[in-house]
Amino acid sequence: MKIFTPIYQRILLWSQHKSATSYLAGLSFAEAIIFPIPPEVMLAPMCLTQPRQGFRFASVSLASSMLGAVIGYLLGHYTYELLGFVFEALGWVEKIDARVSQLRELSAQSPWQTFWLLVLAGFTPIPLKIFTWASGIVGLPFLPFMASMLVGRGKRVYLIALAIRLGGERAARILDSFIEPIGWFFTAILVLGLGYLGFNALAGV
Repeated sequence: MKIFTPIYQRILLWSQHKSATSYLAGLSFAEAIIFPIPPEVMLAPMCLTQPRQGFRFASVSLASSMLGAVIGYLLGHYTYELLGFVFEALGWVEKIDARVSQLRELSAQSPWQTFWLLVLAGFTPIPLKIFTWASGIVGLPFLPFMASMLVGRGKRVYLIALAIRLGGERAARILDSFIEPIGWFFTAILVLGLGYLGFNALAGV
């Protein structure tokens, strides 16, 4: 029974919607502040269905992420204490506190180390919102913060657009062929992770 292929096909249909670019912009903006789903979920299928527009889509996603990063930074700087209960409910407090400690330590040692950490943060699967809020809480200099977000997230979205542009139909065929194994692989990882957390919780009782 195929489960992930119909979902993938549905996303491909959404990516061809007349408002797909607006959806991508909204998703990229929200993901930099609080939303859990990364914009690549929309960006990659849009690049697949319209490869010639891939770099334009990547630019839309990047610009929206940058705007979201500004909001996340300002919210972290001015409202984190007021919204602490929200992050407690979301389970983000430990993650944000860990990044705050990391950024404070690095910024005290070298601004350049902080810059490159944020560049890497924008390029990795670690949720961007964690770093935007943490940067605002620490009060990192705003312009270096924005520059690091631009470089880090820019590399990520443009590499996706470039890879799909070069791969073309071959990339689409590969995804069509392997979407079920990929989906089950990540499902297995999720189940194992939840099982591990549950086991630790029971062991601590």
